[in-house]
Amino acid sequence: MARRTMLAAALAAVVVPLSGCGGSAGEAASVAPRESVTPPASGRPSASPEGLTPEPPAQDLPAPDEAIPKDPKRLADALTRTAGRLRDAIDDWRRTGDPAKGEAPEPVVLLSLYEQRVYRHLARNPTVASRTYGKLPKDMAARARDNVTAIRDLLSLAHPVSGPIKIKVESPEPADALLADFRRAERRFGVEWEVLAAVMLVETKFGRVRSPSYVGARGPMQFMPGTWKAYGMGGDIDDTGDALLAAANYLHASGAPGDYRRALYAYNHSQAYVDAVLLHARQMKRDIRNYYAYYTWQVYVITTKGERRLTGP
Repeated sequence: MARRTMLAAALAAVVVPLSGCGGSAGEAASVAPRESVTPPASGRPSASPEGLTPEPPAQDLPAPDEAIPKDPKRLADALTRTAGRLRDAIDDWRRTGDPAKGEAPEPVVLLSLYEQRVYRHLARNPTVASRTYGKLPKDMAARARDNVTAIRDLLSLAHPVSGPIKIKVESPEPADALLADFRRAERRFGVEWEVLAAVMLVETKFGRVRSPSYVGARGPMQFMPGTWKAYGMGGDIDDTGDALLAAANYLHASGAPGDYRRALYAYNHSQAYVDAVLLHARQMKRDIRNYYAYYTWQVYVITTKGERRLTGP
């Protein structure tokens, strides 16, 4: 029932599909070849309704390949500045009602991507990370530590890809549509929506990864066929709403909400996986804006020659 984590890209930056209940596709390094990569278009800025703060001009936003400072003090300053701007951009996005309609606006996409890249950099450079935490405000340091630790845990599970990368990726469903599905599953099975969201983030970056895992797990929550048959309740393994209900059903049957560690370990037999999911869930519980930031995290694939980003601008 448990799936084998392939996280080499989704969380870390390598489509490393974990195998939810069977085989994951998140940071996938071991994703079974399917269709050629066709990254979805990045979000464009939406018009600002009267009375709302206009979005910052594009030239003020970090470029997709913006350089990451090497000095811990400069890195901490950049991370603090980016986090503040990202929170404001998410607030503006939510006020427009657009999270229920389509992709995130450009400011959210670019600021979130830069923050994700910084966290990935720190995950690969523990000494720099440790020195950077000490130069961040307390709350910001705690958030950075959780995210960097989660990414490092998932990178430890990645299987680097050596051949051609053929992973199918798609645009995710609207953020608020997903949130409604998470909450519906929580109401039915008592599994906190933040935990379900963290699992989906790790598994497929909120449905961006559409290829099955290298062990045959499928769908946005990466179910093995046998596990789906037992917990899918007759639904469609590739349907997001059905998959989230099945994941909540499986986690509940495995011990949640009383024992999330036990339940998540049943979902994927890895303590590193369990730790990463719970760290991301904790951040969403602390501030719902972290959910919207995670929603715009991009898919990476870890190859034998380094990381490669498959989605986003």
